[in-house]
Amino acid sequence: MARINTNIPSLIAQTRLGRTTNDLTTRLQRLSTGLRINRGADDPAGLIVSERLRSELKGIRQAITNSERASSVIATTEGYLAEVADLLNSVKGLVVEAANTGGVSKEEIEANQLQIDSALDSITRISNTASFAGLQLLNGSLDYLTSGVPTANILDARIFTAEFGNNANVAVNVEVISSAQTAQLFLSGNTAGSPGALLSSLTIELAGNIGVQTLQFTSGTTLSAVASAVNMLKESTGVSASLVDGADQTSGLVFNSTEYGSEQFVSVRRIGQGGSFFSMADAQGGNITTRDTGVDVTAIINGALATGKGTQVELNTQSLGVAIELSTAFAQTTGVQQTFQITGGGAEFQLGPSINAVQQVGIGVQSVATSRLGGTTLGGIRFFLDSIKSGQANSLISGNAQNASTILDQAITDLSVTRGRLGAFERNTVQTNIRSLQIGVENLAASESKIRDADFADETAQLARTQVLQQAGTAVLATANALPQTVLQLLG
Repeated sequence: MARINTNIPSLIAQTRLGRTTNDLTTRLQRLSTGLRINRGADDPAGLIVSERLRSELKGIRQAITNSERASSVIATTEGYLAEVADLLNSVKGLVVEAANTGGVSKEEIEANQLQIDSALDSITRISNTASFAGLQLLNGSLDYLTSGVPTANILDARIFTAEFGNNANVAVNVEVISSAQTAQLFLSGNTAGSPGALLSSLTIELAGNIGVQTLQFTSGTTLSAVASAVNMLKESTGVSASLVDGADQTSGLVFNSTEYGSEQFVSVRRIGQGGSFFSMADAQGGNITTRDTGVDVTAIINGALATGKGTQVELNTQSLGVAIELSTAFAQTTGVQQTFQITGGGAEFQLGPSINAVQQVGIGVQSVATSRLGGTTLGGIRFFLDSIKSGQANSLISGNAQNASTILDQAITDLSVTRGRLGAFERNTVQTNIRSLQIGVENLAASESKIRDADFADETAQLARTQVLQQAGTAVLATANALPQTVLQLLG
């Protein structure tokens, strides 16, 4: 059949050549962009998945940047704290030197006090000036805010971390379930033949967590006199004594450690000859023993069992980290709940790609001003590091070197705990988070690449094939277009 109005072979060749040209255009586009998917029509499902992966990658990369920024903030803070620690250690030396009153003149003590005042002023200045890109680090700006703290029962509450979620505040409920106890030994005052007094001469060894002393008593010494002798040495032994009933010598004598907790102990034993009547017990009418150990307070904080040390309790969970010092009365009162609120504050770090409580970590950085460091209760009064400055209650000039040393030791402990927590946060949270996110970036980028990136080996092979097909299609189209001319031979 020979028709000239409709050239079917030409139409077929044109269609095939058009498809080849489109394919060639796709190959050239992929090779020029390096992407297999340049628009939704290339692979709709692949485009959706790859865009999600790209979004996740962007979030993770930013989370890595956030974590690196957090590490820089922590490192800067720790650097300032190291300088404060050096100042505290230098003050410690000055306090110990001033206590050597037998070899140090009054003028030297006054000179030491001037150095201490200067060091404490420097600590407060560091507290006020330490910053990172305008962010104040050590003046309490990064500390958690609390309200409603029952100060009669809770002497100090340090918040290390708190997870608010969608709540405006976090309630902290504290309930003592096992009271703090001092180490305690009992001596009966109803000794046959000598009630309320020692039956015969004896020598006892008195030991506590501070030190050991020996005491000698003669026959007939009253128990109140024994208590007085023990109390004169309590600063060197850590053991005090008192009558069970202050007005009754026969009520017995109680030996107590001066502090609470499992680190405290009392040991009273007879040494040498004499005093066979002397017998200690763990309680009135209790078991015979020469040694007893104190008991740490046990408390429940927000339903979780807290770790006790003396009259202090500490809780470390993902949602709440606190260290609370209880008053002596509250630490010995069970079944009573005290509550306060954490209302805000803290340093909040976004360490994950999604904004939610799970991927945010908060940490509190307490102020290191001298009015905040070294909180210690002495004689029922709460003192801080600023109390050892000139004109204050525990200055060296006032002769309270021992109190100054106690407060200073607590300040050094407070600072060390802060540095340790910051170091642990940087090492165990921030740095591990960076490493894990970097692994996530590697895997997600590889997955996104497999879906979206062009395979150059395959694309170049397809390009060569398409180029050949285009050349062939062009030749075939030319041939098809020439076919109608053969009809002219029929007109001959």
